Amino acid sequence: MRAIHDASELRPLAIPLRGTEADFDAVVAAARDKRYVLIGEASHGTHEFYRSRAEITKRLIRDHGFCAVAIEGDWPDAYRVHRYVCGTSTQDQGPADALGGFKRFPTWMWRNADVLEFVAWLHAYNRDLPPAARVGFYGLDLYSMFASIQAVVEYLERVDPEAAERAKERYACFDRFGTDTESYAYAVGSGLTSSCRRDVLEQLLEMQRAALAPNASDLEDERRFVAEQNARVVASAEEYYRTMLDAEVSSWNQRDTFMFGTLKRLSAHRERRDAGPAKIVVWAHNSHVGDARATTLGGGRELNVGQLVRQEYPLTCYSLGFTTSSGTVTAASNWHEHAERKVVRPPLPGSWEALFHAVGISRFFLDLKEAAFQCDVLRGRLLERAIGVIYRPETEFYSHYFEARISEQFDAIIHYDATRAVQPLEPGAVWQTGEAPETFPSGV
Repeated sequence: MRAIHDASELRPLAIPLRGTEADFDAVVAAARDKRYVLIGEASHGTHEFYRSRAEITKRLIRDHGFCAVAIEGDWPDAYRVHRYVCGTSTQDQGPADALGGFKRFPTWMWRNADVLEFVAWLHAYNRDLPPAARVGFYGLDLYSMFASIQAVVEYLERVDPEAAERAKERYACFDRFGTDTESYAYAVGSGLTSSCRRDVLEQLLEMQRAALAPNASDLEDERRFVAEQNARVVASAEEYYRTMLDAEVSSWNQRDTFMFGTLKRLSAHRERRDAGPAKIVVWAHNSHVGDARATTLGGGRELNVGQLVRQEYPLTCYSLGFTTSSGTVTAASNWHEHAERKVVRPPLPGSWEALFHAVGISRFFLDLKEAAFQCDVLRGRLLERAIGVIYRPETEFYSHYFEARISEQFDAIIHYDATRAVQPLEPGAVWQTGEAPETFPSGV
């Protein structure tokens, strides 16, 4: 009975969403003057989350001068999209081609119909802008060790063949693993072979020294920045995989700290290039953009991007989370398996999702900071569901729930009571109704 009473208190505070652009007026008004706007998702496979995030981002770009989108995706794959949307690509003729770099599991996370539409929109929007004013598309993550190695070598082959040979010699340390990062993790983590740490750090230092040389042009500055970032990805990915199996080292913290550092470097680069403040939208899972300190995950000494941004930029950031009660989601049952359209179970009693379902409004926006002053339940702790690229309904409580103080975790949330699965660009035979690792090992 208490949950129903709490829901009735929430109902007048929830702003219904009616399927028009005005739905996002409150979000845009709150976020438009911020430096970083972090927009989450409660799963990596829900259409409404992707579509709403894209529509909010379009307005921030079009009306309020946001200059970049930074995603929970790999740097080289996202930079291929960047070249396309900025009109500098020579290999991609359309948005589906530009998304072709996202080849590893889970491909549907970025190769889906909603991201395709946004990339097409951004390409068209940028076409009417001078090159220096075009909006960028970047990746924050660190999984692309071998793709980044290739990008570093290709860059050096164009500008300094001798430096390219040195890079090849250093990166040859990985040759015995092919392109299998998990094999490297297990071999080094179990002590079967020595690590490549010294080699990748030497290469990164050489790239950093080269980046300090006088710049010949803005274009060369851009190329150096991209190449150095790829070298940084290699060094950080090597550390991530090398320590991934070490119970004393948090691979989660390594990853989110790297993503935050990439966001800061990207911001500084855009400010140098654009000669003005860089306003960036971040797309990532709720578990990355919500403040970890407000969750039991943070209580276990895990941090995340949302926490780090809030700590360093407390007055100039804004975080938006999403929740859902039921519907379908695109996810896999296990690592490296096919995408499936899975049925999302009704939320557990004592969860935020169950409370928001009881509000009785099918789609709504809730300003958590304002509402928490008027509704006691929003200042408490309830269960919260997180579906990543893996969804296991049969063990949902253990696999997908944690406790959170949601009004401290986010500035606002959007709740869609019923949602549907995002559509992959290449649906497999098992992406059918019902029952029939970029995020390794956490899934989000």
